[in-house]
Amino acid sequence: MTTNKKPIFSGTGVALVTPFRKQDNIDFARLESMIDHVIEGGVNFIVALGTTSEAATMTETERAALQNYIVEFVNGRVPIMLGIGGNNTLAVTDTIQHLNFDGISGILSVTPYYNKPQQRGLVQHFKNIAEVSPVPVMLYNVPGRTGCNMTAETTLQLAEECSNIIGVKEASGNMAQVMEILRNKPQGFQLLSGDDALTCPMIAMGATGVISVMANALPSEMSQMVSYAMKGDLKKALPLHYRMLPLMHAIFEEGNPGGIKALLETQGLITNHLRLPLCKVSKTLYNKLATLYTEFNAVEQ
Repeated sequence: MTTNKKPIFSGTGVALVTPFRKQDNIDFARLESMIDHVIEGGVNFIVALGTTSEAATMTETERAALQNYIVEFVNGRVPIMLGIGGNNTLAVTDTIQHLNFDGISGILSVTPYYNKPQQRGLVQHFKNIAEVSPVPVMLYNVPGRTGCNMTAETTLQLAEECSNIIGVKEASGNMAQVMEILRNKPQGFQLLSGDDALTCPMIAMGATGVISVMANALPSEMSQMVSYAMKGDLKKALPLHYRMLPLMHAIFEEGNPGGIKALLETQGLITNHLRLPLCKVSKTLYNKLATLYTEFNAVEQ
């Protein structure tokens, strides 16, 4: 099946962190600095209220305030994808129907967590979301977090049957599954890497970009690597990939966004505060990240 879906989101997207103050309040001044940092670093789009933002720990009022603030401060400089997902289909569709989509170019919707739906349940879940969404929908498959893998067959069925579903963020780590989607997807349907360390190989197989955690800290390097890889210039992409690889692995050693927030603090971009049940990484990992970042900067570019 050929579709007319346009690649609204391609290249480097950043799963934006939420800076907090010690009192757990959102640090909007640091948020502005982060937004400028990633846009000036060359990212192609921003993902707001995704997993990395700690949206699950926020109140509805906070999520609305954060969305509005990001939209206003980005001010059209790059497209914004908004995370909207859950394990209650009716609640998700109700949220979508009552949400202000001004300044939002698409949504990222994760597979339902905890209740482990069957594949046909996933199909109906996402069809209901696609039917009510006024903007394009990007599926998000991350079984390591949700306990639920969306198979290639299910992804392809949704790609064929739902014109408003434009792609999938694949974070299963299953390269055979990724290749099956890329081999059989409709023209125009996007597959984005959901794993920084697998971005280069996934682009080489046909992915059209990444939604990156690392791009919070290294937006310029991630954007350059992705740009080179998408042009087929692995001679330039791979040195950047391997230069960032130790940091890519380290930021996830004790979970996300603990690692990336620790790294961002070593850069002086935010203060290292998370909301429970998440907590700061260990001192050992913090020091490791600081050392790796120093070594990263010492390598000739």
